[in-house]
Amino acid sequence: MTLWTFKTNKGRLWHSGAIAYSLLTYSIGWYWLLTGGWGSFLPGVLLVGHGMIIAAYMIHECAHNTVFNINRHNLQLGALLGWVCGSCYGTVEDIRTKHFRHHVENDDVVWFDYEAFFRNHPFVYRVTTLLEWCYIPAHCILMHAIMVFTAFIIPQRRHQMLRNVAIILMRFSVLCALAWWAPVALAGYLIAYMLMIVVLRFVDGLEHDYPYRTNLFTDEVSEHKGDLEWEQEHTFSPILSWRYEWVNWLILNFGYHNAHHAKPTTPWFELPALHRALFGENPDTVIRLWPQLVMYHRYRRYRIFHDAPGLQNVTGKAFLRAAQSGQLTGGNAASFLTAF
Repeated sequence: MTLWTFKTNKGRLWHSGAIAYSLLTYSIGWYWLLTGGWGSFLPGVLLVGHGMIIAAYMIHECAHNTVFNINRHNLQLGALLGWVCGSCYGTVEDIRTKHFRHHVENDDVVWFDYEAFFRNHPFVYRVTTLLEWCYIPAHCILMHAIMVFTAFIIPQRRHQMLRNVAIILMRFSVLCALAWWAPVALAGYLIAYMLMIVVLRFVDGLEHDYPYRTNLFTDEVSEHKGDLEWEQEHTFSPILSWRYEWVNWLILNFGYHNAHHAKPTTPWFELPALHRALFGENPDTVIRLWPQLVMYHRYRRYRIFHDAPGLQNVTGKAFLRAAQSGQLTGGNAASFLTAF
């Protein structure tokens, strides 16, 4: 049996720290939810939620093979972390395949046409926008529900049926036991899961102005495949803090997205330095946190169709400038965890 060996000594330190942090906060958070009173409920929710967030971003690292020397070991770690952040119903290989196509083809390659779904189900759309107005991420909850039942819903994933059923039975048995013995802890977990969804989509929502294309299971390829200049022009970096770099560790530097797309094999802890090497010290190359918050609040009912009045069809440099002034809807449903 080949041991898991890190790609670099620096990676051994930083990746191990991220994994340990994720597992530790997740475990302590569950302990507080299960054994603490109401005073530990909120801290428990935040710890479980952030543990899942870091696990999700480490799955992204595994998909890019930045952690271990052997690709199979990256997949194995990603599969284990999937049990932490609830993405274990599908496979890490599905995540990797879809995400690699996103990078190679400079496109949002998908199977599920959610715009068509909402047009065909207007009542579901109205309920979804109502919940979104209440800051409940209903659109992305729908996407994660499809992820749970992936082999039942996606014909091309039927071969995963036995695996899908086994994982559903295991996880839902635990959730049912929690509902019986510790309903408050279950409520805390569901809030934490929703917190993870909110953070992931908040960061993902402004990183590209790509349209999505329903060609995941076809041979159709984007016209922009391999066009690195076009890729950078339509990729953006919504970071948490320009002044205090450590704040971006809360999302494993995922906001440095131009740097990530310029060199996708760069591990998370080297992205800030790569960004500075490529784009300099000019803060105008990124989207700061305040306009991100403004857009998330102001246009929360419009993000499904990007149909806020006067904000349609803005791309490239105009997209960046509009985002920097809080004048874009942002997007939903672009998470790397939902591999369809």
